[in-house]
Amino acid sequence: MLMRGLEATCAAVSAVMGRIGWVLILYCMAFGVSDVFMRYVLNEPSMWIGTSLQAAMVLLACTGGVYALQHDSFVKLDLFYANARTRTKALLDIATAPVAFLFLAVLIWKGYDAAMLSLKLKQVTPTAVPIPIYPIKFAIPLTGVLVFLIVLKQFLRDVRTVLGRETQH
Repeated sequence: MLMRGLEATCAAVSAVMGRIGWVLILYCMAFGVSDVFMRYVLNEPSMWIGTSLQAAMVLLACTGGVYALQHDSFVKLDLFYANARTRTKALLDIATAPVAFLFLAVLIWKGYDAAMLSLKLKQVTPTAVPIPIYPIKFAIPLTGVLVFLIVLKQFLRDVRTVLGRETQH
């Protein structure tokens, strides 16, 4: 029951992140081309597009990371892993899970601290058009939590596989 709820939550969140990522890609393409056109053809560089594109790229990494992890789309070095049996893959995943959990815990903790400091200081970009930085900084620990849920889901699935309770992987 818990596993099905976690699976459904991860799938729903991943789908939303995928859609947000799709919109961000369109934004980056449209405004990236616009910025180049304005800068080199019209000789009128934008004061805000470059900075907003940087923020969009950070958000794209966050949304794309969640989506790719959920759909097992990351590039892997499969030298030993690819031809292993399902149970062996699950054991290898379980062995490396503590590193992932530790990394995500630190990312969430320190990311939250950085975001809170940014909010307290009301950080904005040092450009002619000041764009708030703290909403982007809050995306990092939030993404860490979402990735943590997906890694936890995978870890629980691997434990079930090792115990012989799940054959799909």
